[in-house]
Amino acid sequence: MTLLQGLRSALTSLLANKMRSFLTMLGVIIGVAAVIVVVAIGEGLKADVMQRIQGLGTNLLMISPSSRRGPHGPVSRPGRLTDEDWEALEANVTNVSALAPTVQGSASIKYRNRTHSSRVLGSTPDIVTVQNLALAAGRFFTASEQRSRARVVVLGSTVVEELFYGRALLEETVRIKGVPFQVIGVLEEKGGSWGSPDDQVYIPLSTARQRILGQSNLSTIYISAASTKVVTEVEESVTQVLRRQHRVRNEEDDFRIRSQAEILTTMSETSATLTRFLAGIALVSLLVGGVGIMNIMLVSVAERTREIGIRKAVGARRRDILTQFLIESTALSVIGGIIGSIIGIGISRLVGSGLGWTTVVPPWAILVAFLFAAVVGIFFGYYPSRKAALLDPIECLRYE
Repeated sequence: MTLLQGLRSALTSLLANKMRSFLTMLGVIIGVAAVIVVVAIGEGLKADVMQRIQGLGTNLLMISPSSRRGPHGPVSRPGRLTDEDWEALEANVTNVSALAPTVQGSASIKYRNRTHSSRVLGSTPDIVTVQNLALAAGRFFTASEQRSRARVVVLGSTVVEELFYGRALLEETVRIKGVPFQVIGVLEEKGGSWGSPDDQVYIPLSTARQRILGQSNLSTIYISAASTKVVTEVEESVTQVLRRQHRVRNEEDDFRIRSQAEILTTMSETSATLTRFLAGIALVSLLVGGVGIMNIMLVSVAERTREIGIRKAVGARRRDILTQFLIESTALSVIGGIIGSIIGIGISRLVGSGLGWTTVVPPWAILVAFLFAAVVGIFFGYYPSRKAALLDPIECLRYE
């Protein structure tokens, strides 16, 4: 029996029991579709995060307070960042294009009868350069407004959508924790769901400290290195300055420095690991589908015992019987894989358009799911096929 003859015979047998064949393939269809959808969501999330991080630039350093252990035990002492640290960094660290201290917190923002909870970030005008912000309308606050504690605010695109129905109403007054602020600018939509400036409002650092958040210490200091080549040099210089400022000698640092490149690598690795883990769980349903294929093939062998006996009587070899049934089981799995791939791609696009998520279906996900489905068909179809091939032709012809 040639491969083409075996395939024709297998398709004829499958089409003779359409409903049973479809129900047998259902486990494979669900498994392949689940793998593709999970990978598409995971890859989309990864692309979303990467776009957001890369939008800030890979030469960005973020300095934040950290806890350190005490000299006589594991008791941690919280660190802090102060204005003196900010001034020391400005005076002593070179190869820096911009430096922006910040205080951050959440607050309720109200315009007339509409209220939206958002993140408030108080900083200096250098935050525009550091975070690579772009204005859709208006302007950013100035250094003089920062020093005079002016009540001016720049809104992210999501906040504008929630409060003004998407209209950039400059010179309007919004209330942040009950304090009136004049809208002087609106940021361009940046996209992304992780740490996006779209759902943030920016106000002068001095105003945020005195009128809104009441924080004397800094939350984060952002430093933009002059180029990606000097990021390591700037990070080492920042570490030396802050250790001197905090009088740290043989103890651990009470601050933490993170770079965008480090976050980019970490997020990429974490996302890839999570996607593989979830895809592995989804592949379990393919194994369940394989058990279904084995079960139905055993039933098929029992139903076609006389047919097997007749084939052997007219000269069919064991190898021919084995090939015929193995092609049938593989065809069930492969056809189920094709249908599952189509359904998985369709569901991924529906999820992306319906929920507004970014979904990416990489070709390797379809290939892996498809190959795994074929392997499942061969693996779980081999035992029933071998059982059929080893049947005694005389006993088969006597079978009722």
